[in-house]
This record gives sequence, structure tokens and C-alpha cells, in this order.
Amino acid sequence: MKNIITLWVMLFVCWLLWSGHFSLEHGLVLSFGIASCTLVVWLSHKMKIIEDEGRGLHLQLGLRPFLYLPWLLKEIVLSNIDVAKRILSAKVNISPTMVTLKPDLKTDVGRVSYANSITLTPGTVAIKAEDGEIMVHGLSREGVESLLDGEMERRVRVVEGGA
Repeated sequence: MKNIITLWVMLFVCWLLWSGHFSLEHGLVLSFGIASCTLVVWLSHKMKIIEDEGRGLHLQLGLRPFLYLPWLLKEIVLSNIDVAKRILSAKVNISPTMVTLKPDLKTDVGRVSYANSITLTPGTVAIKAEDGEIMVHGLSREGVESLLDGEMERRVRVVEGGA
């Protein structure tokens, strides 16, 4: 029951922040938000997603994701600048590259977080993630090489509880 309530509250807070409707004069809109959050939580409960996927996740991760996010945001900004320079450059400065990574991550949450972090960083896309491998396409060889140095993987490993 605690996971259900936590999920509903998190969904509703996100809905409030994204919709921007905080006052009661938007009662009809607020009721749609409440109804949609309730429907999502009910469907998730019926599909048995809440119990299987989120069991104890908040206790396992603690504050570690909040230490990772600033670093990831910095990488996203730097990658945006790099991609913008490549696009605006007078000469074609791309070298499309594919690579398959085999991250040493213990959990599905860690592997998914790593693949999503790769995709969030402009210039790289995680194309396929299965059997412990992640196939990545990069706009440039340098972008892919920055993944090969292992810094992002190391930081995700810390978030999932490894060394």
C-alpha cells in the first residue's frame, strides 16, 4: 500500500509541476489530474508493476542519484555544445561510429540508467540493450571514445551501489 501511495503522490506532484495549475479555481483541470494519476496507479497495480519494479528501490538508491544528476547535466550541456559546433561548422566534422559496450553493472536499473544516460547525452544514442550489452551509435568518434573511458559507467555503478 505504501508503494501505491508513494507512486500516486509522485505522479501528482509531477503533474502539478508540469501543468502549472496550482489553484483551486482550476478545479476541473485539477480533477482531471487527480483522475489521470489515479488511473495510472490503478492500472499499474492491476498489472503488478508497482510491487515488482519498485520494491525497496527508494531505500536501495538513497541520495546517490542526486549526486549523479549534476554530473549528467554537465555532460549533457557539454555534449550539446559539441553537437552545435559540429552542426554550425563550415566543414563536415562528423564521424559516425557504432560500438557495443559491455558495462559491469549488477542491476537492471543500473543498465537502464546507463543506456538512458547515453541517449540523453546529445550525439550518442543507445540503440539496443540486451544480454548485458549496449549498442551505441555516436555522431563522432570522440563522443563514443568518451564512453569507452568508463567515467559514466563508473558513476552509474556508484548509484546502483557498487564501487
